[in-house]
Amino acid sequence: MTADAPHGAEAPPELVQLLTPEGERVEHPDYDIDLTPEEIRGLYRDLVLVRRVDLEAVALQRQGELGIWASLLGQEAAQIGSGRALAETDMAFPTYREHGVAWCRGVDPVNLLGLFRGVNHGGWDPAEHNFHLYTIVIGSQTLHAVGYAMGVQRDSAEAATIVYFGDGATSQGDVNESFIWASVFNAPVVFFCQNNQWAISEPLEKQSRIPLYRRASGFGFPGVRVDGNDVLACLAVTRKALADARSGQGPMLIEAFTYRMGAHTTSDDPTRYRVAGELEAWKLKDPIERVRAYMFKNQLADQEFFDAIDAEADDLGRDVRKRCLALPDPEPLAIFDHVYAEPHRLMDEERAQFAAYLEGFEG
Repeated sequence: MTADAPHGAEAPPELVQLLTPEGERVEHPDYDIDLTPEEIRGLYRDLVLVRRVDLEAVALQRQGELGIWASLLGQEAAQIGSGRALAETDMAFPTYREHGVAWCRGVDPVNLLGLFRGVNHGGWDPAEHNFHLYTIVIGSQTLHAVGYAMGVQRDSAEAATIVYFGDGATSQGDVNESFIWASVFNAPVVFFCQNNQWAISEPLEKQSRIPLYRRASGFGFPGVRVDGNDVLACLAVTRKALADARSGQGPMLIEAFTYRMGAHTTSDDPTRYRVAGELEAWKLKDPIERVRAYMFKNQLADQEFFDAIDAEADDLGRDVRKRCLALPDPEPLAIFDHVYAEPHRLMDEERAQFAAYLEGFEG
């Protein structure tokens, strides 16, 4: 394997991997994991169902039912592996693509679709799920996560924080400032970078001249690169990083080396900036197929199990579509309801002005 292959067509040698693309189990001296057959089947189910929700959302957007959608296709293992590593008390800060982590935290997929349909402002209580609202501004959630982690630290709580961002976000000042604060204050935070090779249309080599995980050493904390298409490796590495953070060992940067199989969002056309051969090379590393191959080879499941999961996925897709289309439009004045926690004079004036404007259309 070489680190010089274009856009990560081949994995670099420093990659932590526990399950090869062919479904072969391998050992790692620093990161290993012992899962029961039932736990492996559970991870496979997560991967399949999350992909099905994602595909249904893309279809809904293409049919005009969502304004936009950011697909996670190809990144399921990074999200499910890290999401299932979280303890109940840990807090996650997502971007706008962490649908798999949302699934792991018990957020109803229809609440995600409601956001992109424009009928809610998030749709879930961050405190209830320990999963923050989606963040559109690139990289700003890293500051929120570090601040939260410093609060956890001062409360002496048995918890850690994880924050998700992409390779493009590593060029943002907010992310680098977060690294500084987390390092200096030894904050219990895990930085989880999903390096999907493309920051919209910009390839990885325009973001960094060194592997992204090595940046951590410049800020004074460890970094590791994990095979982002290997759900076992993502689970093992994230589980250890979170445990270390909870025990006072400070921050860590995880670079999940993966690939964005679809467009950046449904408003993007990736055929304009990347070649088809690159996509085909990464299809051979599909995160779902390698788990399926591993389970077959080790007789952890039979065809009946796989058929049942596929049927459950189809049922989920139909349910998500039905409930998404049934989401009610909010009352126009509801846009003012949660801007401020306390009464606000200017907001009251603007609400009254907008109400008067709407009344002009009545009758």
